Amino acid sequence: MTETTKPPRLAALDSFRGLTVAGMIIVNTPGSWSHVWWPLDHAEWHGFTPTDLVFPAFLCAAGVALGLSFPRTIDRSVWAKVFRRTLLLILLGWAWQMLARPTIADFRVYGVLPRIGLCYGLAATIAILTARRDEEGRAHLSVTAILGAAIGALILYWALIMFVPVPGFAPGQLTPEGNLAGYIDRITVTTAHMWHGGTDAAGHVVYDPEGLLSTLPSLANVLLGMLAAVAWKRAPESAVRTIAIAGAALIVFALALTPLMPLNKRIWTPTFALLTSGLSAVLLILCVFANRSPALRKLLTPFDIFGMNAITGYMLSLVLALAAERSGFGHLAFNTLSAAIGDPWIASFAYAVIVTLIVLAALVPLHRRGIHLRL
Repeated sequence: MTETTKPPRLAALDSFRGLTVAGMIIVNTPGSWSHVWWPLDHAEWHGFTPTDLVFPAFLCAAGVALGLSFPRTIDRSVWAKVFRRTLLLILLGWAWQMLARPTIADFRVYGVLPRIGLCYGLAATIAILTARRDEEGRAHLSVTAILGAAIGALILYWALIMFVPVPGFAPGQLTPEGNLAGYIDRITVTTAHMWHGGTDAAGHVVYDPEGLLSTLPSLANVLLGMLAAVAWKRAPESAVRTIAIAGAALIVFALALTPLMPLNKRIWTPTFALLTSGLSAVLLILCVFANRSPALRKLLTPFDIFGMNAITGYMLSLVLALAAERSGFGHLAFNTLSAAIGDPWIASFAYAVIVTLIVLAALVPLHRRGIHLRL
């Protein structure tokens, strides 16, 4: 198949993205933060849990979607769209922060949505600037440039965190208080404007899991997702095998490097970026196979709905969680579930599932009317 032939639509992308959004909602809305089942909680520092895959998988999905938009004609409108989407994601994240923390004194600068915006904007810029043009002036992604940018981002981040010392610490310290990523966050926005949960043993805020420097390795997740899209568009009949093999290779490579560089979602170590990109590739392929089965295809419908209104569903879940917390309804609902179920851990999980179903119910009317809100 040539690049100018239109490949089959990658319907599995909606399912894949929807899985990540549903996962984000379940992880972010437990009935009680004191009773979070370990697979639904992030690793405390070094290590890996299923929850640690959720956000990087969403970034990979964003990369696949971006890659599928090529080949395309590049003009001012495309640059305007990239700038607008990047800015709106950042502003939406800041608007949420103002809602959750209505005072400027402890306003969080970084966060999930700003990171998505920055990674999207950087990846789109790299893709456009390095793309090759055909006779009709359309831009085609350069595999060499995209792969080189992903490798370069990971190597640069590795070199910085391993060889640039933090004042008071030796180079290469990957502790909460001694890592370079956290130090840069502290000197750029101060601890008052960082995630309040990023503390050291003494309880001092020292890092932000969505901070500035750690955006570099998370960018690699998006870029590697773009390469999966290239494989699909060039040869969809063999892309499943190609993506699966590449994903497995990334997983093996990441695990082989863990004795030298631990897995750490909090500072997004290069091994973490590689492992989650590999696992995301495998998950995407599983969604492809599931979409080919009529029975499984029906089961994936709720995830398609989440995937087609991803940001809307995510924001709605945040608003619901905040409203439940401030009204006291969330505490009441959790206590009621705990009394009925008898296990607070299961009750906390059940609460998160109920919130996820409420968000899904709100998205269904939009989906049925073909309304898919995108920035």
